[in-house]
Amino acid sequence: MTTSLADHLRSLPDESLAALLQLRPDLVVPVPADVSALAIRAQSRVSVARALDGLDQFTLQILDAARLTRNPDDGTTATDTVLAMATAGPQPPAPTAVRAAVGRLRALFLLYGPEHALQVLPAVDEVSPYPAGLGRPAAELDPRTAALCADPAKLRRTVLAAPPSARAILDRLAAGPPVGSVPPGALQAPPLGAADPVLSDPTNGGAPTGSPVRWLVDNRLLVPVTTGSSTGSGTVELPREVGLLLRRDTGPLGPLRTSPPPVAAAPREPKAVDSAGAGQTMEVVRHTEGLLEQLADEPAPVLRSGGVGVRDLRRLARTAGLDEPTTALLLEVAYAAGLLGELEMPGATTGRYGADQQVLPTGGYEVWRAASLAQRWEQLARAWLTMTRQVGLVGRRDDRDRPITALSAEAERASVPATRRAVLGVLADLEPATAPTPEEVQELLDWRAPRRSRGRDAAHREVLAEAAQLGVTGLGALTSYSRLLLGDLTSTDERGDDPLGVHADVESGDPSSAARALDALLPAPVDHFLVQADLTVVVPGPPEPALAVELEAMTELESAGGASVHRVTTASVRRALDSGYTADDLHDVFRRRSRTPVPQGLTYLIDDVARKHGGLRVGLAGAYLRSDDETLISEVLADRRLESLALRRLAPTVLCTQYQVGRLLGALRDAGYAPVQEDGTGSTVLARPRIRRAPPRVSVTTRTIDPLAAPKLPMPRLLGVVEHIRRGDAAARAARRAPAVVRGGAPGLGGGPVPAHTHSEALAVLQQAVRDKALVWVGYVDAHGATASRLLKPVSIGAGYLRAEDERTEMLHTFALHRITAAVVAD
Repeated sequence: MTTSLADHLRSLPDESLAALLQLRPDLVVPVPADVSALAIRAQSRVSVARALDGLDQFTLQILDAARLTRNPDDGTTATDTVLAMATAGPQPPAPTAVRAAVGRLRALFLLYGPEHALQVLPAVDEVSPYPAGLGRPAAELDPRTAALCADPAKLRRTVLAAPPSARAILDRLAAGPPVGSVPPGALQAPPLGAADPVLSDPTNGGAPTGSPVRWLVDNRLLVPVTTGSSTGSGTVELPREVGLLLRRDTGPLGPLRTSPPPVAAAPREPKAVDSAGAGQTMEVVRHTEGLLEQLADEPAPVLRSGGVGVRDLRRLARTAGLDEPTTALLLEVAYAAGLLGELEMPGATTGRYGADQQVLPTGGYEVWRAASLAQRWEQLARAWLTMTRQVGLVGRRDDRDRPITALSAEAERASVPATRRAVLGVLADLEPATAPTPEEVQELLDWRAPRRSRGRDAAHREVLAEAAQLGVTGLGALTSYSRLLLGDLTSTDERGDDPLGVHADVESGDPSSAARALDALLPAPVDHFLVQADLTVVVPGPPEPALAVELEAMTELESAGGASVHRVTTASVRRALDSGYTADDLHDVFRRRSRTPVPQGLTYLIDDVARKHGGLRVGLAGAYLRSDDETLISEVLADRRLESLALRRLAPTVLCTQYQVGRLLGALRDAGYAPVQEDGTGSTVLARPRIRRAPPRVSVTTRTIDPLAAPKLPMPRLLGVVEHIRRGDAAARAARRAPAVVRGGAPGLGGGPVPAHTHSEALAVLQQAVRDKALVWVGYVDAHGATASRLLKPVSIGAGYLRAEDERTEMLHTFALHRITAAVVAD
């Protein structure tokens, strides 16, 4: 079979062979040495399973038809035979659809050969042992069952005589798979109607007087494959002929659907979908920024087993006003986008939390904050689409009954990117603004790739829930900007590598089409606010980055959203003065930014806090306190709220305490004073918050969307691979034609030492070939002591080595002269 497939591949033109490699990219990893190696790899179980995983339900059923219609003598089938079986049901598909499916199978080389003698790759039967969910022929299972199946009338009467409970089992096995397990002792129970001293097993579904499985076995409708003992379960199989008889109403292949199942939901209003999604993107960016700011203020320790602990996750969720699953999702996405990282803590002792590492924002967080809202969301969305993290596992328990924490290695799943792409691909292929139910999405996935979607209902629902939380979908439908983002990722994946970066719009700083579409839906960033008489500041939209920095320094956030509300307080003004602002700076900011007249109360507040600010000076003593105002110093010394500091007067304008500067500053501020800290020269120490950042991390968006998929190469590179395979095939054929003395057939070449005159003759041949630039067959002993031969073009001889160009690979190689056993000029 291998030789036949190899010969068929050799007969193909280069374009057809490259098309095969494009459809099955795993065949070129690594590049096969020749066509025979390519044929062996194309028939391997792993490669065939990959090819089957990408087929839809209808194409798989046509492949099953080809398997069922094979000639027992030579194992071949024909397109017309496959067409006859596929159209034998009550609702036959169109012949053009069947022929198109056969064409797809032939393009993948799951079927190969002429149309009148198609052959199925043997590995298909290994990967899927039961074609169309039917069992093996009765002749392969049991001679007595085969005799019953040979009489169609008797077989029909036996099936009709089956009791209802037994008929239910037959119908279940006929739908596939045809193998079932039975409870312990079920095959030893008496048949229906006979006395049964043992109570029936309720899981067997039988009547109170016996076992329906035993009745089916006794009447040759089921064949025991393994007989269960009193403690172990047994296995039975439904013969193929019985299964075909039971499918007489639906056809031998079961119901055939040439197109995906329809979606009952009517399309929504596209504008409403985009508006709902855009609103959610603003919330996602805001909550992500809030979580990162929390981690900047109070980093989360890394557990010794990895990840963020349950208590820290709960603390972050409570402070951000989110539930724990949403908090875990945003943390995982931010980490995948390179906005979060671990910082080593030198000198820290490792405790129950690890304490030698902390999770906090990276340097990339500052760059992310400076970007537009749409670009910030796009970076998060790309990270979610490409990260290999299944966030739904966070909070569950692993195999060792330990909780799976956020950012831990236990949540790593390499197949998750492909799952997200499959679910969103279903939504993208529907009419825009169509919102299918989760059940309809699962039905579409079951038709598009039944082998991949089997048993993954929970993972698909998680993807839909996460897409809604991140704003990828709105009102259950895929948004227009998400559709553009998916198209960009798909085109990048199909385009393959881009070494020159000519298509990297996002990396070059230019907004992508998805970011531009989202920007058009979001409210424009504002550079102003409205100051009200009660000292609240209303920002009527998302603030631009410069305004956001000023608001963070001068105000307290009261409510966030599309329009945020802030409040100016004594503490916020003092914080701004501590960070380097002056009273004139604050007046200028409010005068420039406010679209309403600045209230007189705000002006008085700023001036009053600024007048008191810096009236007291704090330094190290423990700490000292000085002021040019002797009356103020006396007031502080007499203040009973500060008795715990044990202040002492050193001079009329200087007090000191044994406590550190931080405690003295805090106590004075709690008492209503406005001190500032100074250094040893008397200069004011600005109280800007200390920013700690983790080392930079590379975002996962730089890698391919599916880490399990083989790289897709462009057609020019595939043609180069085909040329390499052709050369290898030619070299392999030429090697078989190499002289026997070069292949090691001459005496002394395979084992013992080579005679001196033979080695001398080989050197003379090589020297002449260097002068004539001729091709030479060279036999040599490699580093493992095995003999080998190559067709070479000698370039030079010197210093005990031969430098020659391999005719097959066109690469220069160096051979030690003492390892060369023979040399013969090629014909």
